[in-house]
Amino acid sequence: MDFPRESTSTGIPVSPAATTDAEQAAALFEQSVEIMMRLRAPGGCPWDREQSFDSIRKYTLEETYEVFDAIDRRDWPHLAEELGDLLLQVLFYAEMAANEGHFTISEVLDHLNRKLVRRHPHVFGEEASRAAGNNADVDALVEGSSAAVLRNWEEIKAAEKRNKATSQSMQTQARLDAVPRALPALAEASKLGAEARKCGFDWVEWRDLLPKLAEETAELETEAASHDPARKPAVEAELGDLLFTAVNLGRHLGVDAEMALRGCNRRFRERFKLMEAAAEKPLEELSPGELETLWENAKHTLGSSASSSNATPEAEP
Repeated sequence: MDFPRESTSTGIPVSPAATTDAEQAAALFEQSVEIMMRLRAPGGCPWDREQSFDSIRKYTLEETYEVFDAIDRRDWPHLAEELGDLLLQVLFYAEMAANEGHFTISEVLDHLNRKLVRRHPHVFGEEASRAAGNNADVDALVEGSSAAVLRNWEEIKAAEKRNKATSQSMQTQARLDAVPRALPALAEASKLGAEARKCGFDWVEWRDLLPKLAEETAELETEAASHDPARKPAVEAELGDLLFTAVNLGRHLGVDAEMALRGCNRRFRERFKLMEAAAEKPLEELSPGELETLWENAKHTLGSSASSSNATPEAEP
């Protein structure tokens, strides 16, 4: 493969004709596609050639969470690298699909570009939006209102789904079929609750979920107290009910459950690390009371540190 000259600032090969950031990005993207094609081609990388859609899936999830982690830590250089790794997943899937005759990366990009134009009539104009496939009757004069933009987005998206169902002669789906199963469980639970809300099946306000949390906790306690291994599926079901209720409490409070749990995990790591540093002997040799004292001290130390910084205080687990 013939590579163009290298950038003097980054060492990344770029096209000699690339004078703007968009042109350089286009040249580099084309190069990435060519690299992926070569890796999958005869004589390419044995490992890459052996992969399938099923074998790559787990790496896609890992890369997504690594992107989340870099954002949480505000590690911008690392985020740039992790976004590249996530983009690699897209290129890998597209090349495998092209190898099997399903679609190409060009079709992926065409779908993306048309969707962006279709769902942003307030930016690209109603004529361009309709040319890109928008059949919804929306008001493109959003006047800087993000709420109006979101309303238009949902209406255009709903029209797309109706058109797709008609064109494919699909059978009528159940309401909750609109929520993909291929989501992290926390996200799926929140979306299921939001979808059910559209027909009025929801708690009126967040306070109404507090008795439900207590109810689900009691039911879990009842099942777990039996200590019967045969009741494990019931224990799992009750724990699921408790988690589902907690996720939807977050939805009512405007809090994303995934982000809330990730924040809790981060705080647990930080506090536990302080416990280890403060302990005069291995944690395994300490009593429950001593461990609890170390934990409370760590919470107090990190809480004081957070309050003296510009960081926004976070709820404690």
